Amino acid sequence: MPDSTIALSLWESVNQELKNLFPNDLFDMWFEELVCTEESDAKIVLTAPNEFNAIWIENNYLDIISQQARSFAGTAVTVTIEVAEESHAADGKAPEPTTASVNRLNTLDRRDARSADSISNRVEVSQTRRTFLNPRNTFDNFVVGSGNQLSHAASMAVANAPGRAYNPLFVYGETGLGKTHLMHAVAHQMLVNNPNARIAYVSTEKFTNEFIHAIRENKLTKFRKYYRTVDALLVDDIHFLSGKESTQEEFFHTFNDLFESGRQIFLASDRPANEIERLENRLISRFQWGLVTDIQAPDFETRVAILRNKAAAMNISLAPEIMNFLAERVSRNVRRMEGALTRIASYDSLINKTLDLDAVERLLSDLLHEETLTKVTVDQIQKKVSDFYQIRFSELIGRRRTSAIVFPRQVAMYISRTLTSDPLKSIGDAFGGRDHGTVIHACKQVENMMEQDGSVKRGVDYLIKQLSQGGA
Repeated sequence: MPDSTIALSLWESVNQELKNLFPNDLFDMWFEELVCTEESDAKIVLTAPNEFNAIWIENNYLDIISQQARSFAGTAVTVTIEVAEESHAADGKAPEPTTASVNRLNTLDRRDARSADSISNRVEVSQTRRTFLNPRNTFDNFVVGSGNQLSHAASMAVANAPGRAYNPLFVYGETGLGKTHLMHAVAHQMLVNNPNARIAYVSTEKFTNEFIHAIRENKLTKFRKYYRTVDALLVDDIHFLSGKESTQEEFFHTFNDLFESGRQIFLASDRPANEIERLENRLISRFQWGLVTDIQAPDFETRVAILRNKAAAMNISLAPEIMNFLAERVSRNVRRMEGALTRIASYDSLINKTLDLDAVERLLSDLLHEETLTKVTVDQIQKKVSDFYQIRFSELIGRRRTSAIVFPRQVAMYISRTLTSDPLKSIGDAFGGRDHGTVIHACKQVENMMEQDGSVKRGVDYLIKQLSQGGA
């Protein structure tokens, strides 16, 4: 009996803390109907009224529940979300929220859309689950610049007119430039516009793992019922479909079902669909049906704006010269900029001393050194490739098309695409005004030759290694 009381008090404590963290309407929407069916010092089993609620809570709030349980228990607590047995649909239709939940969702005041921001101020957001919707990743917090303007506008259009604006929307770009932020923002905005919307945001890795698990546990029907009946499917890191034949087959049919029923599909990748190796042609063509847009590295002014925005969110004040220094020296990756700010914020909170430029440079010396090493230019690549293949620089960027020149030119384009964040058009311009299609073709040619000829691969790998190590 004492053990039962202690176990029960753990969930009661967690539940009360959730009430404090979330606005009343949000708590009522997702947590009020949760029932604790099993407890111990290391485990909590919660039952949701239906499958839809269970999946949504697991994908979006399980981290917060687990975090709070751990803080009260003083040790790791396993939290499991199950579905009430009587709620399983017998007619094969997709699970729906309860009538009470729908009524509460439909009566939400849209002004409370800012509730996500209030949550983020009161709870440390865990990033361990790829499917968690970060409350800070909204359109209000996304800094728009020349490199992401089209992707931002397209995402806004999709969020406000899902299934009608651009379907699918395919956004690609290097790591850390804001693709995931846009996907989260779209999901948040869709829920503001339609609180009853069923949205699945998932990484390709998680989709693959769930698919494999569904096969092993004989739960494919449940898996398909969920993913093929959502109102919007947002899939991050779609390039990880490469080489996964069975998962590609499953995703192909999921894509078709959603597209034909007018449901929104939003895909993000680190490269264009036609550059994803071992991706079926039928998927490539479907990914290109709607709008394809890229996110490029932010320019200096946009980087300064991003830093100001993030510094304000961290409640730190930095002199303009420090902001400009960071924007100039940390330019390749928004996440790396945020990492630099986090380090500065930590230093600022521990050391009661005004930060000057010299102190910032010392504090970030390793990061700045790494940034310098990785900043390779197309010009450096062209010169290195010209020397290696013993042709003149003017020939590399000229119009001659003899085999002795074309191949080194293609290698230089391939390495430029690999080692720089320059957009395809800029790379093409650097090679005598060639278009982005020529650059894509060159990259594919080099990739094919590297697979077929070991000497070609060794040569290209050598050049990449030399350039990456500052051997330009």
